[in-house]
Amino acid sequence: MSLIVIGTIAYDSIETVHDRREEVLGGSATYFALAASRYTEPRLVGVVGEDFKPEHRALFSEQGVHAGGLEVAAGKTFRWGGRYEPDWNTRHTTFTELNVLADFDPKVAAEHRDSKYVFLANAVPAIQAKALEQLERPAFVVLDTMNLWIGAARDDLVALLRRIDAIVLNDEEARMLTGESNLIRAASAVLGMGPRYVILKKGEHGAFLMSSEVHFSLPAYPVAEVIDPTGAGDSFAGGFMGYIAAQDDTSPATLRKAMLHGTVTASFCVQGFSVESMTAVTREDLDARFDELLGIVTV
Repeated sequence: MSLIVIGTIAYDSIETVHDRREEVLGGSATYFALAASRYTEPRLVGVVGEDFKPEHRALFSEQGVHAGGLEVAAGKTFRWGGRYEPDWNTRHTTFTELNVLADFDPKVAAEHRDSKYVFLANAVPAIQAKALEQLERPAFVVLDTMNLWIGAARDDLVALLRRIDAIVLNDEEARMLTGESNLIRAASAVLGMGPRYVILKKGEHGAFLMSSEVHFSLPAYPVAEVIDPTGAGDSFAGGFMGYIAAQDDTSPATLRKAMLHGTVTASFCVQGFSVESMTAVTREDLDARFDELLGIVTV
Protein backbone atom coordinates (compact mmCIF):
# COMPACT_ATOMS: atom_id res chain seq x y z
CA MET A 1 0.00 0.00 0.00
CA SER A 2 1.07 3.62 -0.51
CA LEU A 3 3.83 4.89 1.78
CA ILE A 4 5.30 8.39 1.59
CA VAL A 5 8.25 10.00 3.34
CA ILE A 6 8.93 13.72 3.61
CA GLY A 7 12.43 14.62 4.78
CA THR A 8 16.01 15.48 3.98
CA ILE A 9 18.38 14.31 1.28
CA ALA A 10 21.97 15.22 2.07
CA TYR A 11 25.63 14.84 1.39
CA ASP A 12 27.38 13.75 4.58
CA SER A 13 31.00 13.83 5.70
CA ILE A 14 31.47 11.14 8.32
CA GLU A 15 34.37 10.15 10.55
CA THR A 16 34.43 6.94 12.57
CA VAL A 17 37.15 4.80 14.10
CA HIS A 18 37.27 2.87 10.82
CA ASP A 19 37.54 5.60 8.19
CA ARG A 20 36.54 9.06 7.04
CA ARG A 21 34.23 9.56 4.06
CA GLU A 22 33.46 12.87 2.37
CA GLU A 23 30.32 13.85 0.48
CA VAL A 24 28.50 10.52 0.75
CA LEU A 25 24.77 10.19 0.20
CA GLY A 26 22.70 10.65 3.36
CA GLY A 27 19.68 12.37 4.83
CA SER A 28 16.70 11.14 6.82
CA ALA A 29 14.44 10.56 3.83
CA THR A 30 17.21 8.77 1.94
CA TYR A 31 17.81 6.18 4.63
CA PHE A 32 14.10 5.72 5.30
CA ALA A 33 13.19 5.29 1.64
CA LEU A 34 15.94 2.78 0.89
CA ALA A 35 15.03 0.70 3.95
CA ALA A 36 11.30 0.82 3.19
CA SER A 37 11.93 -0.16 -0.44
CA ARG A 38 12.70 -3.70 0.73
CA TYR A 39 9.02 -4.04 1.66
CA THR A 40 7.10 -1.70 -0.64
CA GLU A 41 7.62 1.12 -3.17
CA PRO A 42 7.91 4.31 -1.09
CA ARG A 43 7.24 7.79 -2.39
CA LEU A 44 9.89 10.41 -1.63
CA VAL A 45 9.41 14.16 -1.08
CA GLY A 46 12.44 16.35 -0.50
CA VAL A 47 14.72 18.99 -1.98
CA VAL A 48 18.24 18.85 -3.41
CA GLY A 49 20.50 21.37 -5.07
CA GLU A 50 21.76 21.64 -8.60
CA ASP A 51 24.85 19.72 -7.51
CA PHE A 52 22.89 16.54 -6.74
CA LYS A 53 24.55 13.76 -8.70
CA PRO A 54 22.56 12.06 -11.48
CA GLU A 55 23.74 8.66 -10.27
CA HIS A 56 22.14 9.29 -6.89
CA ARG A 57 18.80 10.21 -8.47
CA ALA A 58 19.10 7.05 -10.56
CA LEU A 59 19.85 5.06 -7.40
CA PHE A 60 16.42 5.84 -5.99
CA SER A 61 14.75 4.52 -9.13
CA GLU A 62 16.94 1.41 -9.20
CA GLN A 63 16.02 0.67 -5.58
CA GLY A 64 12.28 0.97 -6.18
CA VAL A 65 11.79 4.45 -4.69
CA HIS A 66 9.39 6.84 -6.43
CA ALA A 67 11.46 10.04 -6.50
CA GLY A 68 9.14 12.21 -8.56
CA GLY A 69 8.71 14.39 -5.48
CA LEU A 70 12.42 15.19 -5.38
CA GLU A 71 12.60 18.92 -6.07
CA VAL A 72 15.76 20.47 -7.54
CA ALA A 73 16.32 24.03 -6.28
CA ALA A 74 18.92 26.64 -7.19
CA GLY A 75 21.90 26.22 -4.88
CA LYS A 76 23.70 23.39 -3.12
CA THR A 77 22.33 20.25 -1.49
CA PHE A 78 22.10 20.13 2.32
CA ARG A 79 25.42 19.14 3.93
CA TRP A 80 26.08 17.60 7.34
CA GLY A 81 29.27 16.46 9.02
CA GLY A 82 29.61 14.13 11.98
CA ARG A 83 32.29 12.40 14.03
CA TYR A 84 31.63 9.33 16.19
CA GLU A 85 33.49 8.35 19.34
CA PRO A 86 34.58 4.71 19.68
CA ASP A 87 31.59 3.96 21.93
CA TRP A 88 29.29 4.80 18.94
CA ASN A 89 26.79 6.45 21.29
CA THR A 90 28.60 9.80 21.26
CA ARG A 91 28.32 11.81 18.07
CA HIS A 92 29.68 15.28 17.39
CA THR A 93 28.20 17.40 14.63
CA THR A 94 31.17 19.06 12.95
CA PHE A 95 29.18 21.27 10.58
CA THR A 96 25.71 21.83 9.15
CA GLU A 97 25.06 23.67 5.89
CA LEU A 98 21.33 24.00 5.22
CA ASN A 99 21.77 25.34 1.69
CA VAL A 100 18.55 24.66 -0.29
CA LEU A 101 16.96 23.10 2.79
CA ALA A 102 16.70 26.56 4.36
CA ASP A 103 13.86 27.42 1.97
CA PHE A 104 12.32 23.95 1.68
CA ASP A 105 8.62 24.17 0.90
CA PRO A 106 7.35 20.57 0.68
CA LYS A 107 5.11 19.83 -2.28
CA VAL A 108 3.22 16.55 -2.44
CA ALA A 109 2.27 15.69 -6.02
CA ALA A 110 -1.46 15.30 -6.71
CA GLU A 111 -1.03 11.61 -7.54
CA HIS A 112 0.65 10.98 -4.16
CA ARG A 113 -1.81 12.81 -1.92
CA ASP A 114 -3.73 9.59 -1.40
CA SER A 115 -0.78 8.07 0.48
CA LYS A 116 -2.15 5.96 3.30
CA TYR A 117 1.03 5.56 5.36
CA VAL A 118 3.13 8.63 6.13
CA PHE A 119 6.52 9.19 7.70
CA LEU A 120 7.36 12.78 8.60
CA ALA A 121 11.12 12.53 8.91
CA ASN A 122 13.08 14.85 11.18
CA ALA A 123 12.48 18.46 10.12
CA VAL A 124 11.11 21.77 11.37
CA PRO A 125 7.62 20.97 12.78
CA ALA A 126 6.04 23.70 10.63
CA ILE A 127 7.40 21.99 7.49
CA GLN A 128 6.14 18.61 8.70
CA ALA A 129 2.70 20.12 9.33
CA LYS A 130 2.60 21.73 5.89
CA ALA A 131 3.39 18.39 4.25
CA LEU A 132 0.72 16.61 6.30
CA GLU A 133 -1.90 19.16 5.27
CA GLN A 134 -1.44 18.16 1.62
CA LEU A 135 -2.40 14.53 2.23
CA GLU A 136 -6.03 13.54 1.81
CA ARG A 137 -6.88 10.78 4.28
CA PRO A 138 -3.73 9.27 5.78
CA ALA A 139 -4.43 6.19 7.88
CA PHE A 140 -1.21 6.02 9.90
CA VAL A 141 1.17 8.94 10.39
CA VAL A 142 4.51 8.57 12.17
CA LEU A 143 6.61 11.56 13.20
CA ASP A 144 10.31 11.85 13.94
CA THR A 145 11.84 14.85 15.70
CA MET A 146 14.94 15.92 17.64
CA ASN A 147 15.97 17.93 20.67
CA LEU A 148 16.57 21.06 18.56
CA TRP A 149 12.88 21.29 17.62
CA ILE A 150 11.72 20.33 21.12
CA GLY A 151 13.57 23.38 22.37
CA ALA A 152 13.18 25.85 19.51
CA ALA A 153 9.73 24.99 18.11
CA ARG A 154 7.98 23.31 21.02
CA ASP A 155 4.55 24.88 20.47
CA ASP A 156 4.45 23.81 16.81
CA LEU A 157 5.62 20.34 17.73
CA VAL A 158 3.05 19.90 20.50
CA ALA A 159 0.28 21.05 18.13
CA LEU A 160 1.45 18.51 15.55
CA LEU A 161 1.39 15.69 18.11
CA ARG A 162 -2.40 15.94 18.17
CA ARG A 163 -2.54 15.10 14.45
CA ILE A 164 -0.34 12.01 14.27
CA ASP A 165 -0.57 8.35 15.23
CA ALA A 166 2.96 7.66 16.47
CA ILE A 167 6.18 9.46 17.34
CA VAL A 168 9.75 8.16 17.32
CA LEU A 169 12.00 9.48 20.10
CA ASN A 170 15.22 8.56 21.82
CA ASP A 171 15.37 8.61 25.60
CA GLU A 172 16.97 12.07 25.78
CA GLU A 173 14.25 13.55 23.55
CA ALA A 174 11.45 11.89 25.52
CA ARG A 175 12.79 13.31 28.77
CA MET A 176 13.27 16.77 27.27
CA LEU A 177 9.77 16.84 25.78
CA THR A 178 8.02 15.78 28.99
CA GLY A 179 10.32 16.78 31.84
CA GLU A 180 10.05 13.21 33.17
CA SER A 181 13.27 11.38 34.06
CA ASN A 182 11.63 7.95 34.15
CA LEU A 183 11.13 6.65 30.60
CA ILE A 184 7.87 4.87 31.37
CA ARG A 185 6.37 8.06 32.79
CA ALA A 186 7.85 10.04 29.91
CA ALA A 187 6.22 7.74 27.35
CA SER A 188 2.89 8.00 29.17
CA ALA A 189 3.17 11.79 29.15
CA VAL A 190 3.84 11.81 25.40
CA LEU A 191 0.79 9.61 24.82
CA GLY A 192 -1.21 12.18 26.73
CA MET A 193 -0.18 14.78 24.14
CA GLY A 194 -2.03 13.03 21.34
CA PRO A 195 -0.27 10.16 19.55
CA ARG A 196 -1.58 6.62 19.98
CA TYR A 197 1.91 5.09 20.03
CA VAL A 198 5.37 6.08 21.22
CA ILE A 199 8.48 4.35 19.89
CA LEU A 200 11.49 4.87 22.16
CA LYS A 201 14.85 4.18 20.53
CA LYS A 202 17.70 3.15 22.81
CA GLY A 203 20.40 2.42 20.24
CA GLU A 204 22.43 -0.65 21.11
CA HIS A 205 19.96 -1.35 23.95
CA GLY A 206 16.98 -1.84 21.63
CA ALA A 207 13.62 -0.12 21.36
CA PHE A 208 10.22 0.11 23.08
CA LEU A 209 6.73 0.38 21.61
CA MET A 210 4.20 1.82 24.03
CA SER A 211 0.51 2.68 23.93
CA SER A 212 -2.61 2.12 25.99
CA GLU A 213 -2.88 -1.28 24.25
CA VAL A 214 0.74 -2.34 23.78
CA HIS A 215 3.87 -2.44 25.95
CA PHE A 216 6.57 -4.15 23.89
CA SER A 217 10.35 -4.08 24.33
CA LEU A 218 12.97 -5.45 22.00
CA PRO A 219 16.77 -5.78 22.16
CA ALA A 220 18.94 -4.61 19.31
CA TYR A 221 20.15 -7.25 16.88
CA PRO A 222 23.70 -8.16 17.98
CA VAL A 223 26.03 -6.76 15.29
CA ALA A 224 29.63 -7.90 15.64
CA GLU A 225 31.14 -4.75 14.12
CA VAL A 226 29.56 -1.36 13.60
CA ILE A 227 31.04 0.59 10.68
CA ASP A 228 28.85 3.71 10.56
CA PRO A 229 25.73 4.29 12.69
CA THR A 230 24.52 7.24 10.59
CA GLY A 231 20.95 6.68 9.44
CA ALA A 232 20.26 3.75 11.76
CA GLY A 233 17.19 5.41 13.28
CA ASP A 234 15.73 6.34 9.90
CA SER A 235 16.47 2.84 8.58
CA PHE A 236 14.65 1.44 11.61
CA ALA A 237 11.66 3.64 10.75
CA GLY A 238 11.85 2.56 7.11
CA GLY A 239 11.75 -1.12 7.99
CA PHE A 240 9.00 -0.52 10.54
CA MET A 241 6.78 1.50 8.22
CA GLY A 242 7.63 -0.52 5.12
CA TYR A 243 6.42 -3.71 6.77
CA ILE A 244 3.24 -2.05 8.04
CA ALA A 245 2.46 -0.63 4.60
CA ALA A 246 3.09 -4.01 2.95
CA GLN A 247 0.70 -5.69 5.39
CA ASP A 248 -1.78 -2.79 5.18
CA ASP A 249 -2.52 -3.33 8.84
CA THR A 250 -1.80 -1.48 12.08
CA SER A 251 -3.02 -4.04 14.60
CA PRO A 252 -0.86 -4.52 17.72
CA ALA A 253 0.38 -7.87 16.42
CA THR A 254 1.56 -6.29 13.16
CA LEU A 255 3.21 -3.40 15.01
CA ARG A 256 5.18 -5.84 17.15
CA LYS A 257 6.45 -7.66 14.04
CA ALA A 258 7.19 -4.29 12.42
CA MET A 259 9.44 -3.45 15.39
CA LEU A 260 11.51 -6.54 14.63
CA HIS A 261 11.72 -5.64 10.95
CA GLY A 262 12.83 -2.12 11.85
CA THR A 263 15.48 -3.51 14.17
CA VAL A 264 17.00 -5.87 11.61
CA THR A 265 16.90 -3.20 8.89
CA ALA A 266 18.86 -0.85 11.15
CA SER A 267 21.33 -3.64 11.93
CA PHE A 268 22.25 -3.90 8.25
CA CYS A 269 22.50 -0.12 7.91
CA VAL A 270 25.27 0.19 10.51
CA GLN A 271 27.41 -2.46 8.80
CA GLY A 272 28.59 -0.10 6.04
CA PHE A 273 29.28 3.54 5.34
CA SER A 274 26.48 5.74 4.09
CA VAL A 275 23.89 3.67 2.19
CA GLU A 276 26.32 0.94 1.11
CA SER A 277 24.66 -1.82 3.12
CA MET A 278 21.09 -0.68 2.52
CA THR A 279 21.50 -0.77 -1.25
CA ALA A 280 22.98 -4.27 -1.12
CA VAL A 281 20.66 -5.98 1.37
CA THR A 282 17.78 -8.08 0.02
CA ARG A 283 14.40 -8.91 1.48
CA GLU A 284 15.64 -12.46 1.91
CA ASP A 285 18.55 -11.17 4.01
CA LEU A 286 16.14 -9.20 6.17
CA ASP A 287 13.77 -12.12 6.62
CA ALA A 288 16.63 -14.41 7.64
CA ARG A 289 17.81 -11.94 10.26
CA PHE A 290 14.21 -11.42 11.37
CA ASP A 291 13.98 -15.16 12.09
CA GLU A 292 17.25 -14.99 14.07
CA LEU A 293 15.99 -12.07 16.16
CA LEU A 294 12.65 -13.76 16.68
CA GLY A 295 14.53 -16.75 18.06
CA ILE A 296 16.40 -14.48 20.46
CA VAL A 297 13.27 -12.82 21.87
CA THR A 298 10.95 -15.83 21.91
CA VAL A 299 10.88 -17.99 25.04
